[in-house]
Amino acid sequence: MNPLIAYLQWDINRVLFEIGPIKIRYYGLFFTAGFICGYLLLRWIFRTEKRNLDDVESLLIYMVLGTIIGARLGHCLFYHPLEYLSDPIRFLQIWRGGLASHGAAVGITLSAWLYSRKHPDQPLLWLLDRLSIPVALAGFFIRIGNFFNSEILGRTTDVPWAVVFKDGLLLSKEEQLLPRHPVMLYESFCYGCIFLLLLLVYRKYKAQTPRGLLIGLFFITVFSARFVLEFFKLRQAAFAENLPLSVGQMLSIPLVIAGVALLLYRRPAPPLEEELPSETPQEPPKKG
Repeated sequence: MNPLIAYLQWDINRVLFEIGPIKIRYYGLFFTAGFICGYLLLRWIFRTEKRNLDDVESLLIYMVLGTIIGARLGHCLFYHPLEYLSDPIRFLQIWRGGLASHGAAVGITLSAWLYSRKHPDQPLLWLLDRLSIPVALAGFFIRIGNFFNSEILGRTTDVPWAVVFKDGLLLSKEEQLLPRHPVMLYESFCYGCIFLLLLLVYRKYKAQTPRGLLIGLFFITVFSARFVLEFFKLRQAAFAENLPLSVGQMLSIPLVIAGVALLLYRRPAPPLEEELPSETPQEPPKKG
């Protein structure tokens, strides 16, 4: 009997259904689910802290743009710089795939900074702490989408839960027959646990969450998990094939260090009334 029969044979159609020329893919479905759940979480957080709920729609736009632009540029510049710089039009061909979580982290941080400049009542560190919760949940969904896309594949293995990705992206026909670590599911599980951790910490402190606590925990846990799981992945950047660490690991190290710094220098949240914009001052009474 063929020993490969013992492993899960993964060969699902990436397209969930079609409406005329429009194709709805599993990856797009999970990607969208991450943003929808993130939006609902942010509304719950803003409502809990008696913030203006109308700001959530504006914040969502910043986050969507920051995530997509940052993730796309991160993939192009971190993993395939020479290919994309030699043909810059490929930066715009996002339908061909290619998003990087490290780039998304940078893009979200910059978008949050731009947003906070227009909303003085929502300082950057306060905002990043709250955003870390839905971002971790979005990572959970996106990695499941990667599984349906048969991408970000693991190294070959003979563990009982190995998967044969019969339509694995960038694999030769021979390589598609080999059982591999479903590393994207490992990541999804880790991000789900991190989301629950951040949510529990926030529920304990709510508006009085120490500044830098959640985003510090996010950076440490997410990118420590990413560093470890890279050992189970195929190398994604050809120029780093012979380096001791992968590109993903090298990019994770400074973010873990940033997380440690944020935890060490976290500070108590100020009283709420010190942050919310004061009411419109009344005009002084006229004399006479």
